Amino acid sequence: MTKAVVIHEIGGPEVLRYEDRPVGAPGPGEVRVRHTAIGLNFIDTYQRTGLYPMQTPFVGGNEGAGVVTAVGPDVTEFRVGDRVAYQGTPGAYAEERIAPAQRMVRVPDGISDEIAAAIMLKGLTAYYLLFKTWAVQPGETLLWHAAAGGTGLIATQWAKALGATVIGTAGSADKVALARAHGCDHVINYREEDFAERVKEITGGRGVDVVYDGVGKATFDKSLDCLRPRGLMVSFGNASGVVSIPDLTVLARKGSLFVTRPTSNAYLGRREDLLEGAEALFKAVLDGSIKVEIGRTFRLSDVAAAHRALEGRETTGSVVLLP
Repeated sequence: MTKAVVIHEIGGPEVLRYEDRPVGAPGPGEVRVRHTAIGLNFIDTYQRTGLYPMQTPFVGGNEGAGVVTAVGPDVTEFRVGDRVAYQGTPGAYAEERIAPAQRMVRVPDGISDEIAAAIMLKGLTAYYLLFKTWAVQPGETLLWHAAAGGTGLIATQWAKALGATVIGTAGSADKVALARAHGCDHVINYREEDFAERVKEITGGRGVDVVYDGVGKATFDKSLDCLRPRGLMVSFGNASGVVSIPDLTVLARKGSLFVTRPTSNAYLGRREDLLEGAEALFKAVLDGSIKVEIGRTFRLSDVAAAHRALEGRETTGSVVLLP
C-alpha cells in the first residue's frame, strides 16, 4: 500500500482525499517509482474540477521525480535505483506509483529531485512553446502573461537567452519584481495598467511577434490587440476560464492574425520528442540559462491547501509537493 491523493468526485479542493491505495507490480513497459518530489500544476486543478474530464476515481497530479523501485519484465532502458522524472502522466499524487517507462527521463547529476519535479511539465511546456510552436529568434519581441508563475519564470529566462525582447505581465509589485529578475525586459502590472496599451507604447506601435497566454478568458481579447500584423496568439491555458472565438473575422480585423491552442501530447507524445525536449531543458538549467524558482513547498497530505493557493494566485514560481 501507498499513500495517495484520490479524487472520487469532481469539485473543489475539498474532494482531494489523502488515503491508502495499492501499488502492485509493474507490468510490461512499466516501472514503479518512489516519489521524492511532485510538481503542482494548473492542469491538476482542471482535472479536479472536471474541466478536463477524468474517469473517477483517479489519483491526481501529472508531474513527479523519484527513484525506480521495480521494472516490468520487458523494460531495458531503466534499472532499479535510477533517478527519473516525468510529466503528463496522471497519477503523480502518491508516495509510490506505476507508470509507463516510455514517459520517464533520467535526471542528470547536478539537478535535484525537487528541481526536476518543478520543471518537467512547466519547463517542457516552455520548451515546445518557444522552440516548436513559435521558434523564437534573436531580435523578436514577445509577450508572456503570468510571467511570475512557474512556467513564466522558466520561459522568460529561456526566451531572453534566445535573444528575444521579453515583455511580461504580473498582478502585484512583488510579482513584477520577480518577473523582472527572471528575464523580462519590461513587466506590466495588469492591475494598474492597460497591458495592450502599454505593449503598444513599448513596441512603438508595432506590437509583438507572439503572445503566450496561459491565463485564458480574461486576457485573450486584449492580447490580440498586442500583436503585430500576422502575429501569433498562443493560448495554452485556461487559468481564468476557457477561451472561445465566436467570430473568426476578428482575426482579420486585427491584422490577419494566427491563433493556436497547443498541447504537450501533440508536441511531446513521441519519445524522441520528449527526450529532445528534456535534454534541452536540463542543459539550460545546468548552464545557468534557467534559474529555477521554487516559490513554496507543501506536504503531499496538504495538497488541498496547495490547490487553494495556486487557484487564489497566491503562488509564484513552481510549487512542489513533498511525500
